[in-house]
Amino acid sequence: MTRPSLPQILAFLETQKGRLPKIATETGLGLEWLRKLAGGYIRDPGVGKIEKLEIYMNKHSAPETQARSIKNLALSPLTALSPLDGRYAAKTAGLRGLFSEFGLIRYRILVELRWLRMLAAHPGIPEAPPLSPPAVEILEHIGAEFSEQDAARVKEIEATTNHDVKAMEYFLKEKTAGNAEIGKISEFIHFACTSEDINNLSYSLMLHAARAQILLPVMDKLITAIETLAQHYAEQPMLSRTHGQPASPTTLGKEMANFVYRLRRQRGQVAEIEILGKINGAVGNYNAHVAAYPDIDWVPVGKRFVEELGLVWNPLTTQIEPHDYLAELFHALARFNTVLLDFNRDVWGYIALGYFKQKPVAGEVGSSTMPHKVNPIDFENSEGNLGLANALFDHLAAKLPVSRWQRDLSDSTVLRNLGVALGYALLAYDACLKGIAKLEVNPARLQEDLDCNWEVLAEAVQTVMRRYGVEQPYEKLKELTRGKDGIDQESLHAFIRSLAIPTDAKNSLLALTPARYTGNAAAQVKLLRK
Repeated sequence: MTRPSLPQILAFLETQKGRLPKIATETGLGLEWLRKLAGGYIRDPGVGKIEKLEIYMNKHSAPETQARSIKNLALSPLTALSPLDGRYAAKTAGLRGLFSEFGLIRYRILVELRWLRMLAAHPGIPEAPPLSPPAVEILEHIGAEFSEQDAARVKEIEATTNHDVKAMEYFLKEKTAGNAEIGKISEFIHFACTSEDINNLSYSLMLHAARAQILLPVMDKLITAIETLAQHYAEQPMLSRTHGQPASPTTLGKEMANFVYRLRRQRGQVAEIEILGKINGAVGNYNAHVAAYPDIDWVPVGKRFVEELGLVWNPLTTQIEPHDYLAELFHALARFNTVLLDFNRDVWGYIALGYFKQKPVAGEVGSSTMPHKVNPIDFENSEGNLGLANALFDHLAAKLPVSRWQRDLSDSTVLRNLGVALGYALLAYDACLKGIAKLEVNPARLQEDLDCNWEVLAEAVQTVMRRYGVEQPYEKLKELTRGKDGIDQESLHAFIRSLAIPTDAKNSLLALTPARYTGNAAAQVKLLRK
């Protein structure tokens, strides 16, 4: 604790005038002396008395002092409210340029610039003649070189307009004021547009870029990492556990292959979701467009504009693009996440069983008190962040497609959290990849479990018995294996030798071991390559 100076002590006593008798009692200092000190009549209190007051002040004023000191912390990774911009800032940095306030402003600017260029190129709008190459270059430069300083200027304008999209229009007029050619058509910036014409296209472009540049690549890395496990351990026998109990053996690779197939399907659906857009005015009817230029067929103009942005045109909307595609995309992402969460939990369980060991990382601590531990924290972190991502995806998917009549504003604040949902998903993918990289199979432990559970061959034995007409095969194996202290190779083989079945069938059963009873599990892994 920092030692208070004499001026700080005097300031403290000034705020504690009504408590001076209590302070005098607790410090052992005289009340009259304290009153004189507080009144400024004592210039040299003495070291001993000052120390007593310092101790008292540190004890009684620290919470208040601390509370005051943390009210206005500067924003940094240590003080950020969200862990996405704090603890995990480095891992989510790729999303900032897309989904931050800067990212949204930038995409709005790009849409406004593209719309101006399309209007100027339209032969039916003589008041906005085609732009010369130098003028086009100026507009291109504004979009390509849009900076944080530019975004700050937009926010300054917004402070006056109290309207974020209108601020874009004024910014662009200000930015192009020095060019006479663009200046003549400046009123065609944001021409016939409602804010949602710009906003829906901006969010669509943000998601389009995030999916292509960030989400799908990391999904592919995950699938590839799990497929590597599947291929490498395609023939590694493993005891299955249905309902948590020993069951017919499989292979470790086959169980990994199951997840690869599931994740591939969901990844494919995420990739195939159409990202829609519209630019049809205040209630979706091109009212202002037709009023200004009734001879232009605005529908193909809007369609071409949206498609040239790389989006899919939505022909029928109200003021807003209805966000159905957003629900489709978030549901698809949530399904991918749910499969991955299932993978995390299974691997966590295999680590607990000892089937997987985790490669220790130099300097990394597993437990603050148990030095031996290497905890499966990456899979746990992944699971936790998948839960957060899916909670947000569920809300986004349920809320965004619902809007009163032709438009309400309840979607606006929700849409600003698209990057938050994707951020938690990205954290989960990163943690899972980190965990997979640490995995190391423990064949001895896998074999140990198989050797301790010969009863899993009861399925094979009773099924062969059925083939050869042995009566009550299931019941006989149930009597042999269920409720016993355990069945081993010797007792099972004695039972098999007693069966009235062909010799070759008997020999085949006697050759079985739990490790060899994996069906066509290894062959199924090869299906991943088809």
